[in-house]
Amino acid sequence: MAKKCLTSARVRSIVGRGIFASVAIAAVTGVALPETAVAGPSQAVAEADGIGTTEAQRVDAAAVVHLDPTPDVLLLSDYDFIHALWQKARDGGEKLEAVRTAAEQAMASTSADAHVLFITTGIHQAYEIDKQREKDRADADRAARLAKSQALMAVGIPNNPDLLALSDDNFIRAVMKHDAAGPEVKAAAALALAGSPAAWREFITNGAREAHQRDVANELKELEKKSREEAEHRRELAARTDTAALFHLTPSAAMLNLGDDNFIRELLRGSSEDMRSSELYLAGQRALLSSDPADWKQFIHTGAEQAYKRDDEIRRQKIADNNRRLALRIQAAAESSGVNPGLAAAAKAALAGSDEDVARFLREDSQYRAKRQSLQMAGPEMAGWYIRQSSPDGGAAFVAPANEKSKQADREDATWVIVPALANQPGCFSFESVRKAGYYLTVQPDRRVRISPEDGSAESRRRATWCAGGNVPGLGVTIQSASQPGGGLQSVRGELYANGPANSVKAAAWQQFWRISPPLAP
Repeated sequence: MAKKCLTSARVRSIVGRGIFASVAIAAVTGVALPETAVAGPSQAVAEADGIGTTEAQRVDAAAVVHLDPTPDVLLLSDYDFIHALWQKARDGGEKLEAVRTAAEQAMASTSADAHVLFITTGIHQAYEIDKQREKDRADADRAARLAKSQALMAVGIPNNPDLLALSDDNFIRAVMKHDAAGPEVKAAAALALAGSPAAWREFITNGAREAHQRDVANELKELEKKSREEAEHRRELAARTDTAALFHLTPSAAMLNLGDDNFIRELLRGSSEDMRSSELYLAGQRALLSSDPADWKQFIHTGAEQAYKRDDEIRRQKIADNNRRLALRIQAAAESSGVNPGLAAAAKAALAGSDEDVARFLREDSQYRAKRQSLQMAGPEMAGWYIRQSSPDGGAAFVAPANEKSKQADREDATWVIVPALANQPGCFSFESVRKAGYYLTVQPDRRVRISPEDGSAESRRRATWCAGGNVPGLGVTIQSASQPGGGLQSVRGELYANGPANSVKAAAWQQFWRISPPLAP
């Protein structure tokens, strides 16, 4: 350990020599923070102190995230009330993702009107999105379970709760090993298992049934050589059994012997209530409205299958559209914050990709990772110098060179997750260490900057909060401490302070600019 500390100290000593004989402000291409985030901490606090909403409006907003509207909560400033809502939404996970995103966007603003708007209408609009996505997820889960049940019925495997509870890949393995599965079903199952989860879902939804139809067709070819009449009878029974499976029904022998029109009537009569608006149900109704027996037969043999696939595509597209709307909101919030260009870029890339790419981006762990950034000193002579932390030195923060070829541990030391301010200040943020989750870039009483855990106290949250103190086009941004008025984040002989050591030269002389750069440890 002593050797590690000595090495770390030597690195910082080398870093410090000659870096700031004078502070060079050179042109850089950096991320410009929005105007709402440029105001210093004191102005942001002043604008956030007011209450512009009624008690009834707050109670309604609190009900969305199940926040207990105690007297203390109702007396918070609008901004602090939003922060309390945001904390509850964050605890709610994916079920309140749109609310969390909208709250973060509101907290990024220093405008009192923006805070009022979120409490009165914004949270409710976001919640409608979350409710719809939750319904879509529930519908998708139910559809997935019904698809498994339908696949079993189509292949001729008895429905079993244990089979339906299996994961998609294990369900396919069970189907492949079952005695009822023919050669085509087994081959299709093996092919699906060699593919992606999307291929698994496609096998369950359509592949198993279509493969079974090929097995039946092959059997009928052999049978037709012996008896054309028997082959035709088997073909009709297979078509009816497959169509009944689309309605999630197992037809009785008596039902299979009905005329085409009465068979369709039994399908419609036995369908569940939630199928009444489906393309499948409506196609069955249209077939019955026809007096042409050819239309009835066409529905049983091909029409039902086509309608079922339209239903599946509509369901998938609805989920995809809602996912894209949420991803767009996340992108807009990230862009307006000015400090999460990585998240904005990840959202944009996902939206330019497939529906699966968007769904993957919306997972909470993906977004959290996309909030990673590195903080680079501005100025051409300082290019490649990043804010890092030194675990051997108790989490002391310093600046040192690093790049994509540096050791993994060094790149993680120079990478931070930029999250909403722990101290509830609008337009401000906190830097969580990638190397030590739960530790934040924090100002100590002597103005030295280290990483420290958030211990739940107001003081620790305030010391871990930073705000955009100035944004100069072509130069970069200054980063101000929320706990040290006028205290800008800057390097003093390689070590990081909030405005330098106590009793140092005036703050203006220590003004320093930073770039928000792509993460060294993505």
